[in-house]
Amino acid sequence: MGRQTTKMLYTEQERQQLIDELIADHGLHWAEEYKPGSFGCHELLDRTALAADMVEQYVLTHPACVQNKEWFTLADRAMAALRELYQRIGEEHLDDK
Repeated sequence: MGRQTTKMLYTEQERQQLIDELIADHGLHWAEEYKPGSFGCHELLDRTALAADMVEQYVLTHPACVQNKEWFTLADRAMAALRELYQRIGEEHLDDK
């Protein structure tokens, strides 16, 4: 099994564990509060935008990050991933309204 496949399996196991915890804490229908079009989904959309802005404002442009090409590249990828996540959440969330 390749490294990427192992990482994907671990990530999915972690997601399933979180789902199990949410079911244990909030019951079988916990996801209804967070589906696209809900306040819970809108909250995630907002938090994703906030996180992307924070990475850009406080990490990407920090002088210690700017001076190191590798760190800057990683910070830029983190910001880009958060912006892409924001777009994907927004597409489903706002399409449902």
